[in-house]
Amino acid sequence: MLQRIGDTAFDYLLQGLLDAPTVEMRETFTRLGAGFLDQYATALSHPSPFVRRQAVLGVRHCNGAGLSTVPALLPLLGDTDPEVAREAQDTLMMRGKEIEASLVPLLQRIRREGPGRQRARALSVLAALGGETLLPAEDVAVVERLIRVKLADDRPTASWACWNHWIAVPSGDQARIMNTLGLTDPRPVTFALGNDIVDSDGHDADPGSHDGFTRVFVTPELDGWTFVLGAWCDPCDAERSEDVLRLCTLLSSRYGRAAAYYYGAQGDGSAWLVTGHGKVIRRYCETGEGEDELLTLGDPLPFERTRREELGLQPVWDPVLESEDDADEWKWAAFHLAPEIAEHLGGSPLGIGPETVSRGVGVIALTPYGVVQGVPAGAYRI
Repeated sequence: MLQRIGDTAFDYLLQGLLDAPTVEMRETFTRLGAGFLDQYATALSHPSPFVRRQAVLGVRHCNGAGLSTVPALLPLLGDTDPEVAREAQDTLMMRGKEIEASLVPLLQRIRREGPGRQRARALSVLAALGGETLLPAEDVAVVERLIRVKLADDRPTASWACWNHWIAVPSGDQARIMNTLGLTDPRPVTFALGNDIVDSDGHDADPGSHDGFTRVFVTPELDGWTFVLGAWCDPCDAERSEDVLRLCTLLSSRYGRAAAYYYGAQGDGSAWLVTGHGKVIRRYCETGEGEDELLTLGDPLPFERTRREELGLQPVWDPVLESEDDADEWKWAAFHLAPEIAEHLGGSPLGIGPETVSRGVGVIALTPYGVVQGVPAGAYRI
């Protein structure tokens, strides 16, 4: 039970912010909670970690009314309770943009002068608010040195993003592949860092924006393949599909083959584009979008035909012969097919692991979008 801090209504609001099951109810608690802002601030130093954590959440959900209290969260970056420290860090990342001009100097002072317990999380908040532009040169150098140290023992790790997009090329010619794709400013990264950036870009991009198209993770050579990961590689995106087709066709004219894939790991569908010797062999999308069929090119791959036969369907889809139930059965099977097709055709970043033969170093590189608009800030795992 929530420990009392002197006001039953205040306790109720703190608990409500945690437990409200709907957006509308949380908005109600937010409006009511703004009237208790002073008590939230007082509760930040309460002896109970549980109360401190709820007070942090109270400040977070007060929206504009709570901005004046945000700097009071700085001491909690070094809280003895890890959960409290994490919530303070997350709240500063979420709300700090709105008071960046006043908050950043305080965080930078912590980085220079301490207290020591607050320094690590202060660095994460600075990275989330503005990236390298807000970090002292000494901190940038430390991060780059840490990456170099970790790269010595880095082993391949499968991509684990919620939305996976990648281009696969049967070559280890990383530099020329990047040149062909128009990628620039490569910077070495570990697999953990590359995968975290790709996943974060997929979650943080605003709908309709180009934020997710600014950078990609280019792997080292893995069992003879190089993979380029990121939403910029999406073969079925309304804006990217034709350029991805052009680029894969160009890659296949140089390396014999190239393919691009999309796989939504949360049940969001699949897409595959396969090219060979400068020509499109097949493009197919099954994502639940109404115009998926307009992207279909070429005849079904042998793997598709085999899977349809396993389901008791005709090897090639025929709208005259196929029932609605048969069409639905294929749709749901195809939703999960991209990783299997990729493995069948040679390899997938979803199927690599420590035993995968690796040569070279992975990099994060800028796409043409990233060159024009810059890259989003963020704090990532190295």
